[in-house]
Amino acid sequence: MRELLLVGSGGFVGSVARFLLAGVVTHASAGSRFPFGTLAVNTVGCLVIGVLSGLAEHSGVFTPNVRLLLFTGVLGGFTTFSAFAFETWFLGHEHAWLLAGANIVAQVTLGIAAVWIGHQGLILASR
Repeated sequence: MRELLLVGSGGFVGSVARFLLAGVVTHASAGSRFPFGTLAVNTVGCLVIGVLSGLAEHSGVFTPNVRLLLFTGVLGGFTTFSAFAFETWFLGHEHAWLLAGANIVAQVTLGIAAVWIGHQGLILASR
């Protein structure tokens, strides 16, 4: 139960932070059709997970509960792209280049395909 509360409360904080940052950036770039808000959230999330994972690896400062709160909760609520980027980086760091490349291709291709399939299903259901 403690783990669920840690992840849930962290997810709340991350989701609110995403909403606020994306809103500020989107407002600042209102004349553009490019999704700068999402780009900012994903970039900040990747920077934060890089810093935190470096701290965790080199100093061991995070307990398992703090990792759940920060990595799964806060960053998971903020952006799952940071998890994708970290996992891909880690595979490369471990010299598993083929797996890193496969992860990139699979995540992007399947993600876009799933959006398309879901969208098509809604279009068909509305007819």
